[in-house]
Amino acid sequence: MWHLALSFIVSLVLLLLLLKTRLINIALDRPNHRSLHKNVVPRTGGLAVLAGVFISWSFMAQEWAWLLLIVFLMAVSLIDDVRGLSIRWRFLAQILVCAIFVTTHASNLTWWMSVIVVLAMLWMVNLYNFMDGADGLAGGMALFGFGFYALAAYMAGDLNLALMAGSISCAALPFLLFNFSPARIFMGDAGSIPLGFLAGSMGLYGWQNNTWPIWFPVLVFSTFVIDATVTILKRLFNREKIWQAHKSHYYQRLIQMGDSHKKTTIMEYGLMLATGLSATFLLRQSIVLTILILFLWILFYLAVMQNIDGRWRRKKSSANAF
Repeated sequence: MWHLALSFIVSLVLLLLLLKTRLINIALDRPNHRSLHKNVVPRTGGLAVLAGVFISWSFMAQEWAWLLLIVFLMAVSLIDDVRGLSIRWRFLAQILVCAIFVTTHASNLTWWMSVIVVLAMLWMVNLYNFMDGADGLAGGMALFGFGFYALAAYMAGDLNLALMAGSISCAALPFLLFNFSPARIFMGDAGSIPLGFLAGSMGLYGWQNNTWPIWFPVLVFSTFVIDATVTILKRLFNREKIWQAHKSHYYQRLIQMGDSHKKTTIMEYGLMLATGLSATFLLRQSIVLTILILFLWILFYLAVMQNIDGRWRRKKSSANAF
């Protein structure tokens, strides 16, 4: 279990270095008209999180190819954070990484199933990045999401996977100390993109090794999955450029309607905790009860989104009246 403490300590030490030395200037997030923050903030916190994960994994995992894929994805994303990179090259790098992982870790899938899984992983990579827009949100999802991965793996007797997932959760904890509102450091693409890949790849790995059913990772990360997926579908329907930054996610609209970063994030934490506990509970329940509760979660999300959409329309109508 010392691996978890190591992950926490490495992440904390590197975060302090990133904030207290000239490293703070590696990549800066300057606010624009689409931003929800007003001050210049360093966007390198994800490097500290992943450093904790890398060092911890190196002592316990034999998945060196997995680590190399994460390093490559982080390097490409860091270039984008520092200098900017064409979406074409970022997208190609992500497709390559997802395809290699599926090919090497899901050899029992048919070709068309492999294509679907690659696309699903690619979406997970990007939606995690899309949802990294409020103080403490992406870090909290890492803490809760990978924490429940670790718990489920431990319950299934897969100690190695439990430690791997747990190390990510522990590395995210010190990041939250500096990222919770008001944030002193952001995760950046170099953190959110690899974490999205880890959420998808570990979800696939656990499914392929019979640690959990396919619905489990979807429900655990549903706080991000639902918001990002529905938002992107709405933007596609409205013929908007989905790769451009925007402020139309549900969590962004809550903040724009007057809820603080802190209040919005705490509400999201409650939802992450509820979905994670629900998913873990269902691992040992009947298929009938599982389907029923999954259906109830769908109804819940529909009701919440309808409520926020209604509030947003009333806000826009009120603004237009003046």
